[in-house]
Amino acid sequence: MAKVFITGIAGGFGKPMALALLAKGHVVAGSVRSRAGRNAATAAELEAAGARIVEMDVTASASTEAGVAQAIAALDGLDVLFNNAGIGAYGIQELMSPEDMTRVFDVNVTGVQRVMRAALPHLRAQGRGTVLYTSSLIGRIATPFYGTYSASKWALEAIVECYRTELSGFGIESCIIEPGAMPTAFFDGMVAPNDPAREGSYGDFAQVPAMSAAGLAQMLDATPDQRPERIAEAVVALLDMPFGKKPFRTVVDHTGVGPQIERYNDVLHEVTRAVFTNFGIAQMLDLNA
Repeated sequence: MAKVFITGIAGGFGKPMALALLAKGHVVAGSVRSRAGRNAATAAELEAAGARIVEMDVTASASTEAGVAQAIAALDGLDVLFNNAGIGAYGIQELMSPEDMTRVFDVNVTGVQRVMRAALPHLRAQGRGTVLYTSSLIGRIATPFYGTYSASKWALEAIVECYRTELSGFGIESCIIEPGAMPTAFFDGMVAPNDPAREGSYGDFAQVPAMSAAGLAQMLDATPDQRPERIAEAVVALLDMPFGKKPFRTVVDHTGVGPQIERYNDVLHEVTRAVFTNFGIAQMLDLNA
């Protein structure tokens, strides 16, 4: 069984994922920004189930270095790293301040880079490992009012494309999970713009984001299969697959959008392999099915 470290383990995706992996016999550690406050009950529940919990802030390099080291020590090694910590953003794009955007990118992109810099020396030294990442369907396409969030996930997808190739020679496989919208507390913690003057200049259109969000909530309520547990099931299935035979991207969606994203992904994979073949580096893609 694998030794797995999950960032953002107390979140809407992290908790069911950790519990599912523990049930399969994997050894799990996870990070929370703080054990206190809203994470306290979830951290206690996960520890009772057998998970090791470390405090780690992915927006701070020293905290990330210390947290990853503590997780590796608690697990007595590391086989699987899951970059799952993330933050959302929603609102009319012009209203997002540069500070709002920076906050989102600091977690979703730079935070992943901090975790990778802390964990990769261990994985490269042992010559084998699996790294997973939580992206999004709107890390593949952009939809209204999610511009900042989509941009951060598009950026994540780009750096993971590079990590996939650059780490393959060290025996480290890479997998991206692309969920559709899920009914989790993720929506409660979204970064939202606060610029009343600009918002007022949008007139009636300023009400559209709220109406769109309400429509999404109704759709999710009417789609019982669209739940975080589906992501946990997909991750368990991935880790059951042979090393080097896992797909690079796994779409998890039951709203009808997923098949379109899979079609897009298939075309991109064909284009990527063709380009790499032309440059004589197609072997850098060999650690994925």
